[in-house]
Amino acid sequence: MKNRLQYALYALDALENSARAATPLHRLDARSKLLTTVVFLTTMLSVPLAQLSEILLYALFPLLTASMGGLRYDTIFRRSLYVVPFAALIGMFNIFCDREPALRLGALVVSEGWIAFLAILLRGLLSVQALLVLIGSTGFFGLCRGLQRLGVPHLFTVQLLFVYRYLYVLLDEALRLSWAREARSFGRRALPLPVWGTLVAQLLVRTCDRAERIHRAMLARGFTGRLPDCGSMRTRWGRADTLFLAGWSAALLLARLTGPVETLTRLLP
Repeated sequence: MKNRLQYALYALDALENSARAATPLHRLDARSKLLTTVVFLTTMLSVPLAQLSEILLYALFPLLTASMGGLRYDTIFRRSLYVVPFAALIGMFNIFCDREPALRLGALVVSEGWIAFLAILLRGLLSVQALLVLIGSTGFFGLCRGLQRLGVPHLFTVQLLFVYRYLYVLLDEALRLSWAREARSFGRRALPLPVWGTLVAQLLVRTCDRAERIHRAMLARGFTGRLPDCGSMRTRWGRADTLFLAGWSAALLLARLTGPVETLTRLLP
């Protein structure tokens, strides 16, 4: 448990540290990257489930943007695998409900339900990968600041940032409880269920108490309920932002409207 908590803290820190790089993607305005990601999600999620090959084409977006930002795609892909169980739980019903044959591979018959199941898995993976690239090149504070500059109510952006920051508090307190448990368990790994209930209750009390102290410290430093406009993170919309948004939006919309994979398949003999 302790190693898992430490790894989770390390993963959060690594994601935030990656946002401090100086690549062409990192230098773009957060609003440009955010709007481009919204266009990607809208076009990709609007592709019918039966068009699996068309959805697969959208994998180029997280792959190319990760390369542009100097982010390791293999790390992003591994982190996106956490969504597979949830996507599989949603898509598994298609296997049993839609048994109409879609294609034949020799003696193997693949039903439309399996195609829809794979399409849902692919959608989930690509959606999470696009969001990881966005956060890895912008940072969560920069992302919330970009949302606020786009006109999203500050109450929503502040709460979103607090939920993200609360993960650090929760993991840190859970790690402290894990150390205390190991120091008093005399080598026992398994604990009775009532003890786990006590640990969870203590974790809730300690995190709430620490969050209250953090809030009082923020008020003492002049927090007004809005995200501060830090000069080091302030960026202006430039030509590169317009080209990035317009180029990717045009490519994504063109891919959605024309269906290049199906068109190419029809042209081939």
